[in-house]
Amino acid sequence: MSTPIKNRYDFVLVFDVKDGNPNGDPDAGNLPRIDAESGQGIVTDVCLKRKVRNFVQMTQDSAKGFDIFVKEKAVLNKLIANAYQNLGTDLEKPPVDEKDGKKRNTKGEGQGKEVDKARLQMCGTYFDIRTFGAVMSTGANAGQVRGPVQMTFGRSVDPVVTSEFSITRCAVATEAEAEKQSGDNRTMGRKNTVPYGVYVAHGFVSAHLANQTGFTEADLDLLWDALANMFEHDRSAARGLMSTQKLVIFKHDSALGNAPAHQLFGRVTLKRKDESKPARDFADYAFAINRDGLPAGVTIIEKP
Repeated sequence: MSTPIKNRYDFVLVFDVKDGNPNGDPDAGNLPRIDAESGQGIVTDVCLKRKVRNFVQMTQDSAKGFDIFVKEKAVLNKLIANAYQNLGTDLEKPPVDEKDGKKRNTKGEGQGKEVDKARLQMCGTYFDIRTFGAVMSTGANAGQVRGPVQMTFGRSVDPVVTSEFSITRCAVATEAEAEKQSGDNRTMGRKNTVPYGVYVAHGFVSAHLANQTGFTEADLDLLWDALANMFEHDRSAARGLMSTQKLVIFKHDSALGNAPAHQLFGRVTLKRKDESKPARDFADYAFAINRDGLPAGVTIIEKP
């Protein structure tokens, strides 16, 4: 595979939602997530990573090195066992290298350097492992990977309110329901949405951890593409209109970085133009990047 990235990156992802539920909370009737104290909307990092995974899975079609580990209906222990099979390691027999032990401590489970080899095999096979990391210490055991790319929760710039709507379906599920309604055949339901909200999430790309997982420039380019376009291929009736509005990338000319991330993030601002009325479009916000006095060794890349 190609050489791992050599530079540190920090980034700001700005996205919005109109008449949709960006990330429902299953513990609260799937209502949009909201910070109870500030009223700001929340979209979890797990939700955003899921959309990146889905984009990569769809666009790469499981090309070599770009499969997805955590995907729908995946049996993770089976995938871990496959890594050992691809390496030709028989987990029912004693380790080939006596340094890993003269006997198999637990049949079906790797040990010693076998685990390290399996971990590298998994990183080379699955995009999301070498990007976000994974816990693979179950089943055959391929250890754990701390991914070079991490993201925060998305948080709305302003407090959001949720709107609840009654909806009807001109059909019922069973004949018993139809008889009960004397042929009216209607089913009632509820739908909860955010009228409008602009959310900001922050991300970090570590060159040090990229060297451990093999995260390359090609992987990085794919990540930027996914963040910019992931909502275009994730439409649903529940999510309304969601769009990536801005992706601001701070590239450092070194692996360790040239400025603290929080200082760079402070250069990106979003403010409602007219405080007297609620925002209902991204054009209702003033977006700005302060490029004055940018720390030496830091370059700003703006997408799209």
